[in-house]
Amino acid sequence: MSSKDSPRAVLAALGANLGIAATKFIAFVVTGSASLLAESVHSVADSGNQVLLLIGRTRARRAETEQHQFGFGAERYVYAFIVAVVLFVVGAVFSLYEGISRILHPEAVLSPGVAFAVLAVAIALEAFSFRTAVNESNRSRGRAGWRAFIRHAKAPELPAVLLEDTAALIGLGFALIAVILSAVTHNGAWDGAGSIAIGALLGCVAAVFAVEMKSLLIGESASAEIQRAIVAAIEDCPPIVRVIHLRTLHVGPDSLLVAAKVAVRAGEMAEAIAAGIDAAEARIRAAVPIAGLIYLEPDLYEAARHDPTDPAVRSATAARTRPGSQAPSAKQAPGEQQ
Repeated sequence: MSSKDSPRAVLAALGANLGIAATKFIAFVVTGSASLLAESVHSVADSGNQVLLLIGRTRARRAETEQHQFGFGAERYVYAFIVAVVLFVVGAVFSLYEGISRILHPEAVLSPGVAFAVLAVAIALEAFSFRTAVNESNRSRGRAGWRAFIRHAKAPELPAVLLEDTAALIGLGFALIAVILSAVTHNGAWDGAGSIAIGALLGCVAAVFAVEMKSLLIGESASAEIQRAIVAAIEDCPPIVRVIHLRTLHVGPDSLLVAAKVAVRAGEMAEAIAAGIDAAEARIRAAVPIAGLIYLEPDLYEAARHDPTDPAVRSATAARTRPGSQAPSAKQAPGEQQ
């Protein structure tokens, strides 16, 4: 999801969760079901999470300052990590506590018919939110599978909504089973078991999302496809012989830092080198519009000086070797042996 994309999935999830939370709380008051209370708190937590995602999205658009010269794009990752914490603390911990309490002190579920009706409405609303998130994700994920999309997406909003909606639908299934078993057996402990299942589910989802956001907060490089585009753009400029090493960093979902050491021919005039670097930067921005921060350092290439195990050297080599090619395609520098 780029900054130009519509936050439709987040807004749809927010509207659905607000309606679901109100409906579930009313049903809890009527039935006294612990599973419905756990699901009510889950929906409130999800609503708060969508608000946090929207706040992070807005704050990330602020202009650079002297103190934050690379901008505020990473704020989307910060707020997304807070979402994972809220989901765990508010959703999982409360649901587990309530479930254990109901198992130790079981209470009968009153008016199970009301609970069934509310759960049916909640499932319909969650399905609408989930369908919206899937449709929005399909525009971004390309041929990637769902697991790969969630793992490698640089924008946190869609993975967050997908995980939350998936957990919500499964959690509603747990609540429905718990209410049915409680009504059939007249044993309120099943209701508590449903609440524990919901809490465990939310804890797992929160852990997965927290791990992904931690990786983005630490800093992830650009995808292999984008790195190939960057290397191709640089090496197509005549004064530049090859990319010696390449480092990329997402400072935000829509902002990419590119730093590379590039080899130039010995004896090349400074004016030609400067013009070549300017041309390479322009080609990079044309090929990868989110590459707003580009630093290219000219150097003379000597294979013995560069460690092939260096991740930056490996990135440049891998990006140069396109799928289906047999060998690197960089231009040969004077005196360089193939």
